[in-house]
Amino acid sequence: MKTYLAKVGEIERQYVLFDASEASVGRLAVKIANALRGKDKPTYTPHIDTGDFVVVINAENAVLTGNKGTEKEYESYSGYRGGRKIVTADVVRAKHPERIIKEAVWGMLPKGRLGRAMYRKLKVYPGMEHPHAAQKPVKVSL
Repeated sequence: MKTYLAKVGEIERQYVLFDASEASVGRLAVKIANALRGKDKPTYTPHIDTGDFVVVINAENAVLTGNKGTEKEYESYSGYRGGRKIVTADVVRAKHPERIIKEAVWGMLPKGRLGRAMYRKLKVYPGMEHPHAAQKPVKVSL
């Protein structure tokens, strides 16, 4: 037997649809990260991007368990003195609900060129509507 290593030209990608309504953010992010990396396929190769495109809908209805709404903080730094901003998860959910899922998934992907290529295949939308209906995404149940 030989170990199979996927080649870049052999990869067949499809669109996968996740519905984030009433789903825990962490458990959802694990499934999304695995689909982006391709770990749910038998052709998974660690150094090649073998994952699918992922579309997430209803991001505004994703659940943060416990006191994470008020206690979880998202930090950004502009590079200037005094340019550190800290915002709670409730404020982020009110303004940009898709960022909560994007931040959770980004933390689970590899850092570097390969991880950035995987992250670009993630599309998150706050409501039910998405512009990827023509690609006929396969709905994944959680």
